[in-house]
Amino acid sequence: MHYVSAKDISKSYGIKPLFNNISFHISEGDKIALVARNGSGKSTLLKILAGKDQVDEGEVWVNKDVSVALFEQEPQFMEDKSVLDNIFHYKHPVAEALRNYEYLLDTHSKDHDAIAHALGRIDELGAWDFEAKVKQILGKLNIHNLDQQVSTLSGGQRKRVALAQTLIDIGFEHKHVLLIMDEPTNHLDVEMVEWLEHYLGQEKVTLLMVTHDRYFLDAVCDEVWELDSSNLYFYKGNYENYLEKKTARIENTLSSIDKAKNEYRKELEWMRKQPKARTTKAQSRIDAFYEVEARAKQKVENNQVELQMKMNRLGGKVAELKKVYKSFGDKVILKGFDYTFKKGERIGIIGKNGAGKSTFLQMLQGLEPADSGKINIGDTVIFGNFAQGGLVIKEDMRIIEYVKDIAESFPLAAGGSISASQFLTLFLFPPEQQYTYLSKLSGGEKKRLQLLSILFRNPNFLILDEPTNDLDLPTLAVLENFLSEYQGCLLIVSHDRYFMDRLVDHLFVFEGDGMVRDFPGNYSRYRTEEKAKERYAPKETGDAKTYSLLSGNEEANTVSNTTTKKKFSYKEKREFDELEKEIATLDKEKTSITEQMSTASVSFDELQKLSKRITEVTRLLEEKELRWLELSEYIV
Repeated sequence: MHYVSAKDISKSYGIKPLFNNISFHISEGDKIALVARNGSGKSTLLKILAGKDQVDEGEVWVNKDVSVALFEQEPQFMEDKSVLDNIFHYKHPVAEALRNYEYLLDTHSKDHDAIAHALGRIDELGAWDFEAKVKQILGKLNIHNLDQQVSTLSGGQRKRVALAQTLIDIGFEHKHVLLIMDEPTNHLDVEMVEWLEHYLGQEKVTLLMVTHDRYFLDAVCDEVWELDSSNLYFYKGNYENYLEKKTARIENTLSSIDKAKNEYRKELEWMRKQPKARTTKAQSRIDAFYEVEARAKQKVENNQVELQMKMNRLGGKVAELKKVYKSFGDKVILKGFDYTFKKGERIGIIGKNGAGKSTFLQMLQGLEPADSGKINIGDTVIFGNFAQGGLVIKEDMRIIEYVKDIAESFPLAAGGSISASQFLTLFLFPPEQQYTYLSKLSGGEKKRLQLLSILFRNPNFLILDEPTNDLDLPTLAVLENFLSEYQGCLLIVSHDRYFMDRLVDHLFVFEGDGMVRDFPGNYSRYRTEEKAKERYAPKETGDAKTYSLLSGNEEANTVSNTTTKKKFSYKEKREFDELEKEIATLDKEKTSITEQMSTASVSFDELQKLSKRITEVTRLLEEKELRWLELSEYIV
């Protein structure tokens, strides 16, 4: 079943074509990643498919039985409303069905037909587990204060609320759904990204997604579409397969261009010798000449950067931290931190938000003082700091002017240098774009220029704070290729697992309360070891509050103290076996009650009893399934 079809669609902004005469189908169950440079039209294409933009030419057809859900990079909210009001921003059919049923029970309605209809609607929507599923989504995305006004949220909180809103909508959408997501992993920590991978992998969802997270792409998608030079290319398989096939495509295209150039030179000589009077036969050859000329003058972009930079000399002493302490009130950032940086070190920094990662980077650069201890920086160290704040533009100027204000050229290791324009071209700003005003750049292009301007200063100690946010995959490939040859020190804060795995040798793990652990390995190895620890760690205890999504009431629920063990005790083994039997029995009872409630012959009093029982059965099932899952994690 085709969900969406596009035939010969084109879109331009002014004289710049985004895509030209492209055609495709999206079928049920497809999970597609869309790849392109920033400014190539990815977000525009997504909006067109979601009905929020129009094509210039061609036709887009959406199956009448398909609902399209769009998760955007800049979500729109009712700013004066709460998080809860925005999540249920319209009369959500499932929530309405459950509210209606609760109202009939609470008012002791004797309208037999209305109750039967309400129950039928709940069954039709599969709504019995609605609240539990919503709470799972909100909990995993760390959304707890549902009464908070949306206008007071940070950028990251807004993205997570928008993501929760989208997942809740599609999770209970009655029609077939095409989910379109534009950079869903931005502002999510690793645990959230891993949960989202699992969630989208389990859900029967048809997906078209733009993401720069390559591990996430591989975990969720099985097809890559690339928008390049106004054309759309299709690749089955994962990201590595896409890179291989793209390289083969470029090689074939370059070979074809070389042949066309040879033919073009011959035909050009013939054209110059031709008299003005043309025969019909000559005219056909002239037409063919222009086709050959177009093929010969094709431009193929190859994003592989090999740049041996002549780095500013880094002396024997780089940076030394001795017994460094730092706190903000009761919040401890560093507690006696010791470390001596060596030449060429590549260190990743990880830890939960608020653990002190950014403060540590500022202290190292002398932008934030230590409470006590010593921070000694070598005389030859030149820091290059890519912060999350973004590009600072003092006045409106052109891209090339902005870079030339830093330096006219960039020194190379083999001698000589490359110009500011050549350096811009290497980082995907072609000559025709270099005279664009900064104010006209997209958010992603500004981030790329910010990064480029830092590298162009030729630092020997690079500090990159979340550099991959808002960068497209082609730009990331360029950056990684550049950094893989970089001879200076690298200090990277990033949630991008692929980026960290490729570039860092070990990690500073900010564990909280001032503790920083030096982990000898990459990001994937660290996550593997952490998961192994979590598998056998005792469950946390304490009081947690849940929110009744239907009534709007907050209820305090005490979380029971559950200690997990590496191996089953006899009692736990027996409990596990009994749970399997009890869950099966409750499932059968729930099915039986549902069938009884749907028959017209059942009396009103009996219907009320059955309604109470199915509520109780559903609650018991949730409790027993949760306990079964807890025990099943410890099967060796």
